Amino acid sequence: MTLLNCLLSAWYGLPFVSKNNLLVSTINGAGAGIEVIYVLIFIVYAPKKEKTKILGLFTFVLTFFAAVVLISLLALHGNARKLFCGFATAVFSIIMYGSPLSIMRTVIRTKSVEFMPFFLSLFVFLCGTSWFIYGLLGNDPFVYVNNGFGSFLGALQLILYFIYRKNKGKGKNEDKSTGVVSVELGLPDKELSNTNSAQNGHV
Repeated sequence: MTLLNCLLSAWYGLPFVSKNNLLVSTINGAGAGIEVIYVLIFIVYAPKKEKTKILGLFTFVLTFFAAVVLISLLALHGNARKLFCGFATAVFSIIMYGSPLSIMRTVIRTKSVEFMPFFLSLFVFLCGTSWFIYGLLGNDPFVYVNNGFGSFLGALQLILYFIYRKNKGKGKNEDKSTGVVSVELGLPDKELSNTNSAQNGHV
């Protein structure tokens, strides 16, 4: 979703789509390049099932972006082009910002910030806030509405972090590490436990 958001935002910021938004285009163009690297690294190292899933999503993202580009170039002109690209950008930007909602629900349920890194939450807030202010200054609702939503969600994440910051699930991590080892070795947990006992007996 971040890749698609960056691609659409970079396209929206181009002078023949919306005027005086070249900064939007350059920053999100760089973001799209970084996100492509992230996705490719994930595809290279992911298990086969996940690799197939992400390849499918990656193909969808590129296809959808190409469709937006072609429609906006061939079928739309002037303000209609700006409205079409702006709506597409705003919708997927909100989806991107909304993606951590499931993590926030997990934090509330477990009362642990184990799966919600502080700096990620902080920079979601700072990014949303800075673009919100930029959109207000430029009077561009396709920039300030979605990023205002992102700023609000980022603030909620920070509030949750400070409420539950003392509980990072250290005990759970130990259980998870054992489970990961058993999966990597292809051993049932019981057999792994017996193996560990035998190793401890030789120490």
